[in-house]
Amino acid sequence: MRSIWKGAISFGLVTIPVKLYSATEQRDVAFHQVHRTDGGRIRFKRVCTKDGEEVPYSDIAKGYELPSGETVVLTDEDFAELPLSTSRRIDVLQFTPLEQVDPIFFNKTYYLEPDAQGVKPYVLLRDALEDSGKVAVVKVALRQRESLATLRVRDGVFVLETMLWPDEVRETDFPFLEEDVDVRSQELQMASSLIDTMTSDFDPAEYKDAYREALQAVIEAKIEGREVVVPETEEAAPAAADLLSALRASVEAAKKGREGKGDGEPRKAAGAAKAGSRAGKDGAGTAESGRGAAKGGTAKKAAGTKAKPKAKSGTRKTA
Repeated sequence: MRSIWKGAISFGLVTIPVKLYSATEQRDVAFHQVHRTDGGRIRFKRVCTKDGEEVPYSDIAKGYELPSGETVVLTDEDFAELPLSTSRRIDVLQFTPLEQVDPIFFNKTYYLEPDAQGVKPYVLLRDALEDSGKVAVVKVALRQRESLATLRVRDGVFVLETMLWPDEVRETDFPFLEEDVDVRSQELQMASSLIDTMTSDFDPAEYKDAYREALQAVIEAKIEGREVVVPETEEAAPAAADLLSALRASVEAAKKGREGKGDGEPRKAAGAAKAGSRAGKDGAGTAESGRGAAKGGTAKKAAGTKAKPKAKSGTRKTA
């Protein structure tokens, strides 16, 4: 990974120099717009609507359109003069339980690595934060935009998650919220039973992007000149007569699915064995595991899985 930002965590009078890395990446299959007949790339030009001339990037500025239709032009110098108190700092504002932070505020996730001279204070704050069971609420400026963020610990590394501002989250103003909907007790009980039946430990490795895999298979088929075979779609289940019947049928289907996979206990046991193995490798892992069990565990987000390697790309064949 390549760092995209350098700065420091400001924690009271303690300064911890760190490097910032993107923690996630999109694995979508990328496409170009091309000419259908010969595969030639489609290019776009930046053209001024007033004189019709192509404009070099160096002559392009940002414009803010007024309600009257007039435009206020802002240059790089205008942006440079704006005050950003946290331009190279991650300022710790407070500490709070993670469950008090609504996930809807989370925007983008980053890893923080300490510089060589900042390893000890980094580890000190990391261990103290992990022991507290809380997250740090911080303020940071990235790409000329200041935002709130949280700082938590994942796999021994600080994770910075930038957040939206409160006025960027839309209100849930939907008409049905004002309706008086009658939910029968039998329906609620059956829905609760369905939730209980489908409850298990979350393992992201069990899920995959089937659409992306199918799309990559189509691309490979095009490259190799094979016939593209469209996979058969599953037939939709017949509609139930009413909500209660649908819930009851769903519970039965979920139970059958669980019987096919086992009761879940072997998976839990395997997970515990893995955790013990990791702790043995750490040396100090057993002590930390005991300490984590004593405090009941902290709320943590499930770790993402390593993405599969991208399918080998190819060029379009032309006649």
